[in-house]
Amino acid sequence: MTKKFDDIPDMDDGEMSFEELFESYSDNLGRELAPGDMVEGKIISVGRTHVYIDTGTKSDGVVEKQELMDENGEMAFDVGDAVTLYVVSLSESEIILSRAISGAGKAALLEDAVRNRTPVEGKVTGVIKGGFNVDILGKRAFCPVSQMDVNYVETPEDFVGLTLHFLVTRYEENGRNIVISRKNLLVEEMKEARQAFFADVSVGDTLQGKVTRLMSFGAFIELAPGVEGMAHISELSWSRIEKPDDVLQAGDTVQVKLLKMEHQEGQDLPKISLSVKQTASDPWNSVDTAFKPGDQITGKVVRLTGFGAFVEIAPGVDGLVHISEMSHARRVTRPEEVVETGEAVQVVIKSIDMDAKRISLSIKDALGDPWTGITVRYKAGDIMEGRLEKRETFGLFIGLEPGVTGLMPVSAIRSCADTRPWDQLKPGNTVQVLVQQVDEENRRITLAPPDQKDIDDWKQFAGDKKNKPVGTMESVFRKALKKKR
Repeated sequence: MTKKFDDIPDMDDGEMSFEELFESYSDNLGRELAPGDMVEGKIISVGRTHVYIDTGTKSDGVVEKQELMDENGEMAFDVGDAVTLYVVSLSESEIILSRAISGAGKAALLEDAVRNRTPVEGKVTGVIKGGFNVDILGKRAFCPVSQMDVNYVETPEDFVGLTLHFLVTRYEENGRNIVISRKNLLVEEMKEARQAFFADVSVGDTLQGKVTRLMSFGAFIELAPGVEGMAHISELSWSRIEKPDDVLQAGDTVQVKLLKMEHQEGQDLPKISLSVKQTASDPWNSVDTAFKPGDQITGKVVRLTGFGAFVEIAPGVDGLVHISEMSHARRVTRPEEVVETGEAVQVVIKSIDMDAKRISLSIKDALGDPWTGITVRYKAGDIMEGRLEKRETFGLFIGLEPGVTGLMPVSAIRSCADTRPWDQLKPGNTVQVLVQQVDEENRRITLAPPDQKDIDDWKQFAGDKKNKPVGTMESVFRKALKKKR
């Protein structure tokens, strides 16, 4: 038997005599408890399965350790903490305590439970119209469905078979009409939890919470029973996301940073703003060490705009591929012509602006410029195969390879002996062409029909003949003919 001194008055400079001190201590030891009494005591020790409580009487109290654990199965109290419990039964050596009157008590205690608002233990036995049947100390009690939980009960059958704590709100007809409420008890517990929460936190703290529901604009996260905060979609991830369920699901346990608590008029609880992403460092802090201009990397297209595409090159770090940096091969008018959201692409970093948090990227530089070294691959006089891309009034655009297109002027076509094949040519048709001129600096190739080569050879031959001296007989004949005329 352990004697306690917590309730003994303090002696003030020796004014209390030993007799008064002993009398005070003896009065405390003589206090009697009865089943159903509420006891406020301090934890003496914590065992493997039970916790021992100083009841302020001759006998210590004992309560099952499980009753003092939180929802995560962890001990919610330490040695020296004060707890409020109820007497279930007594013996000469110990007092059995509980957080609620349980079956170990007596049915007569129900009237006292109503009067003293003492929690009672009950087992949900079934679902009936409007609520539940609950067994309380061998008596049938009714719990309205609206009083089973603080939240709306969508699936009442989930509660069947559970043993829970309730408050008796009505006890009539000698126990034939008992109405109970779990909600009222939960509300009281939440008030205590809220007070404890707000007394212990401040802006800037990192907390653990549970995602309760997702909205288009963010996620609601429970920090303590009855205490919720909201993390805006922009605070869920350093990466750009379209909707909260891209990164979170209801029921997830997350670390959050407390950004702000705003007290609103007419509201009991403040508006709490949270951030999930700020529990990790800003990825931009290390961009200048992780990347440099000229690097070629793989990224993911996260967003398209009228002027280009944003490509994520690391979680929370994206850069812009301007529409002019998308292709060497063709003129791009819309980003959708080249890439789509979610696609993995190769990009080259062109520039990094750490102050503005901007990165300029290029897709076409990653692919390489097909015009580089074009004069080595294409020479005047070469016969090549091409594909008609587009017909214009001034000529034909013929693709020679991806990104390299030549122009066959209409004048070159008209010089052909037979222009019909060229007039009948349709986009997509392949055709043999003659390379006439290559201008790498201005990215131009001039083409002609292959038979233009024969014409050019004939002109060259004719030009050579025109400059050579004519034989003597021919010269004489020409002169004579000229005189006669």
